[in-house]
Amino acid sequence: MKQPRIGLTLHQRQKYKGVWFILPWFAGFLLLFLVPLINSLRYSFSTLKVNDNGFSMQSVGWANFKNALFQDEHYVRTLTESMANMAINVPLIVIFSLFAAVLLNQQFKGRGLVRAIFFLPVILASGVIAAVESGDYTQGIIKSATQSSSGEFAMFRNLELAKLLLNSGVNYQIVQYLVEAVNRIYQIITASGVQILIFVAGLQSISGSLYEASKIEGATGYESFWKITFPMISPLILTNVIYSIIDNLLTSPTTQQIRDTAFKSYQFGLSAAMAWIYFVVISIFLWLVTMLISRKVFYYD
Repeated sequence: MKQPRIGLTLHQRQKYKGVWFILPWFAGFLLLFLVPLINSLRYSFSTLKVNDNGFSMQSVGWANFKNALFQDEHYVRTLTESMANMAINVPLIVIFSLFAAVLLNQQFKGRGLVRAIFFLPVILASGVIAAVESGDYTQGIIKSATQSSSGEFAMFRNLELAKLLLNSGVNYQIVQYLVEAVNRIYQIITASGVQILIFVAGLQSISGSLYEASKIEGATGYESFWKITFPMISPLILTNVIYSIIDNLLTSPTTQQIRDTAFKSYQFGLSAAMAWIYFVVISIFLWLVTMLISRKVFYYD
């Protein structure tokens, strides 16, 4: 007797959906990124010289890595500054994104317009506008305006804020962190659009019956947030932290130095070595962050 055919289980269907979801990225990686990735690794152990036939490559072993770490006067300092700026920016971006997403998830008139305004920096930071923003003329205007404002009004305002917090008994390190946050407000808002969108999608996926049950039990809004909202969106917090780290480091001064070393100084081998060191540092940092945050992530079945 022929046995009835058993279909796929829910777990198997979800697994295959994940495979289909990642397949376009995997195909693009194989076709567009794999060969340049292997070539950059070869270049990091070589010295490239441009000639009439294209370029010649001579193996130098670990000399480029030693040059980047121990001889170059800017790379290690720039790398350290990039990691320090990332450690300051990422928590601020994630906290601001979650705060803005909670506000935008409320019912009020004009909610769609307000959401579009919060996502507008993502559009402004892409394409032609980003190229214009990074131009020398615009940078000069912004730099001069920032220097004039920070030299007069902004510095006075930050000093007053720091004085108020210190007189209130707040720890000096916390005050310094908050002052840095105020100075980086434009950068934080500009880098928060995608994270806000992800958090809003996660908040809308939470069942309203959970909040109704909490109200019946007499829970306050504060308790509902920490007992329902925060655990339910904790997987998205991990996602946004990883995204924010990568996005912040891709636009860091270290990335600009790697680009300048290759296309201004024409030291392609040294630039490739710097890039691979940067990649290893980012990978180790991402692994540590993922291991720490994933322990607190709540997955709802």
